Amino acid sequence: MAQAITRASTPPPVRSAPRLRLPWPLSIYQTAVGKKWVMGLTGMALLGFILVHMTGNLHLYEGPVEVHEYAETLRNLGTEIVPRTWLLWALRVGLIIAFVLHIHSAYSLSQMSLAADQRYRGGRNYIAASFASRTMRWTGPIIGLYLFYHLADLTWGWFNPDFVRGDPYHNVSESLSSVPVAVLYIVANVALAVHIFHGAWSMFQSLGVNSPRYNHLRRYLAATLAGAILVGNLSFPVFVQAGVIDDGGRSFVEELRRHGAAEEDH
Repeated sequence: MAQAITRASTPPPVRSAPRLRLPWPLSIYQTAVGKKWVMGLTGMALLGFILVHMTGNLHLYEGPVEVHEYAETLRNLGTEIVPRTWLLWALRVGLIIAFVLHIHSAYSLSQMSLAADQRYRGGRNYIAASFASRTMRWTGPIIGLYLFYHLADLTWGWFNPDFVRGDPYHNVSESLSSVPVAVLYIVANVALAVHIFHGAWSMFQSLGVNSPRYNHLRRYLAATLAGAILVGNLSFPVFVQAGVIDDGGRSFVEELRRHGAAEEDH
């Protein structure tokens, strides 16, 4: 009788709604392994962009002419086959897709991990987790918010009152000459370096490359990439504040226009 009462008072298990099954190969992304592969491959693409972007920004130390020529080279990519800026925009769209997939796969994996942890008492165990891995949930949003500000400041000109379209040297010089903007840039790039260190370390593990024989090389590679990007990116606000990168408030694009108008007058 007591056993019958106990059974009657026990609530029935809650059954979740059946999940929509996507067709192959999209169904692979519904698994943890598939999400890890997507996160690893998109992370590799984004890391490559960050390296190229940082290397291209080193033209700032050559002067406004070289920066302008570099920007024009990017706009003229593939003009032998497609119209001007088409290939550049294709690369931008690819980066946006990689960025969205990277965020979604990371979020989905964290939700799957949280659901798995709730099945066991004690919750998560962070004893073996590194500082970088524990802060991924914070560095990711910081990078995302700064990316929006970075585009709004230097690409769209929303936050830069001295913005001149098509003159990256002038825009960087004017923007980073503000101490609050320089500090924001430094904080965001420290977060980016921490994120890259853990991301580069775990990227190979997500792709199935995980061996005690090579793990120390993974750590060296992750530290080298994060350190190089950190030093390169932090040099820009530091040297703008030091006056090494400075156009004196003069727009190179406007100077070109004035020079062209003067030649037409002659």
